[in-house]
This record gives sequence, structure tokens and C-alpha cells, in this order.
Amino acid sequence: MTAAAPRRYARLAAFGLAGLLCGCAAAPDKNVKADLPTASDQTSAQKRAEIRMQLAVGYYEQGQYAVALDEVKKAIVAAPDSADAYGMRALIYMAMGEVALAGDSFQHALKLAPHNPEISNNYGSYLCQTGQVGESFKYFDAALGNRAYQSPATALNNAGDCALKLKDFAQAEKYLLPALQLTPDLAITNINLARVYYERRDYPRAGFFITRLGKVAKTDGLTADVLWLAIKVQHKLGDTGAEQGWATQLRRHHSASSEYAAYQRGAFDE
Repeated sequence: MTAAAPRRYARLAAFGLAGLLCGCAAAPDKNVKADLPTASDQTSAQKRAEIRMQLAVGYYEQGQYAVALDEVKKAIVAAPDSADAYGMRALIYMAMGEVALAGDSFQHALKLAPHNPEISNNYGSYLCQTGQVGESFKYFDAALGNRAYQSPATALNNAGDCALKLKDFAQAEKYLLPALQLTPDLAITNINLARVYYERRDYPRAGFFITRLGKVAKTDGLTADVLWLAIKVQHKLGDTGAEQGWATQLRRHHSASSEYAAYQRGAFDE
């Protein structure tokens, strides 16, 4: 949902429109089992909707939200029962800052496909980002409980980040440790586990994840609050060299930040 821009919490998997078997003129043979749907079974409207969805996803990923919204609207016209299209529209609205419209689209998508794990995860992120943190976990858990879900690390990391907002460190750890097994080199997983153990005053374990962070992430891409966390962890461990190294990065990339001001006055425990 680990808060940042809407795209941080609302991560896309491959959106595809499920093909439906077309009707045939002849009466079906009851002794023949139904075949699996393939691309050739799609109606022309479904094919148009899929093309529009692919365009919408592409424009969304490029940050061209108005164009993406126009394409997803066309997809909905072609396939009004497409949960993926409404889920995509919700993500676009979130990126545009249209929170209420995003919520309406998510809810409609879930009515059409209540067991879709991607939509459940994205809606959980929406709830977390819009201050409805307590309601978010049932949607993350619904996504994680679906064996067909192909991106469980996404929901685990989103749920862990959301638990940190509540300062529920035990719950955050419950989600983040399995995420670590799936995404050991993902920066956000290591950052959030460092936060968990720092808040628990388990500084050696926090230091372990900060050290890992330095190996898996480019420091020039880290936010001021993450660099400040790294400084505070190393300060608690008494590692002056590592502390200075992180402080250099904070000064170099975020010299005007409140975190750097806090470092300058030595406010490690504020």
C-alpha cells in the first residue's frame, strides 16, 4: 500500500480480461465437456476491451493519467462487467487524487469479482492510505488466502507497512518476515523490518537490516526518513563510521529536510 505516492501501495499485476466461450448456433452435445476459453473465444467487444486495458495500463505506468482514464472508460463501455477495468480505473483515480471516485470504483470491482486477489490487495492499500487502516487487513488477508495470487509479497509488504502505521509491531513482523523470504533484496522489506526492530529497541537486528539495505538499495534514492532511521540505528549501536556514512548521504541528498536538522542538533531520541 510500507505511505508514499499512490503507485507505491497500488502495484499492478498483469491485467487481462477473461475470455468467455461464445455461443454456437447448433445445440450443444451434453456428452462433450466444455472446453477451456481461449483468445479465439472472445467476442469482438471483449477484444476491444482488452486492447483498451493494455493501453490504459501503459499510460498509467507512464504517469499519463488523463489518457489512461480515457482508455479505461472505453474498456468499460466495451466490457461493462470487467472487474479488472474498474480496478484499473480506481488506481488511476488514486493517482489523480480523486479519492472518493477511486473508492467507488474499487467497491464496484469487488462486487463484480469479490475473490480477485489483485483488487483485494489494491483496495487494502487504498484503505490504508486513506486513513481506514484497521479495515485494510481483511483485504490483504483475502488476497493472501487466494492460492491463485501470483504476487503475495506485494500484499505482505503492504500489510506490514500498514501495521506500522498502527504501531502494531508484532503484526507488522507477522507480515514482513514471510515477505522477506519472498523478496529478500527488496528495499522496502528491509526498511520496514529495521523500523520494527528499532522501535522494539532490538538494535542489533535493526542494524542487520540497515546493513542489508545498504547492499540492496542505492542510497541516493532513499528518502530522508529512511536515512535518518539508518543514522539512529547505527548511533544506538555505537558504530560511528557507519553513522557518519549515512549522515553524509542525508546531507548530500536532503540537506533541507527536517531529518537533517534533527541530526545536526543531535536529536536522536525525539
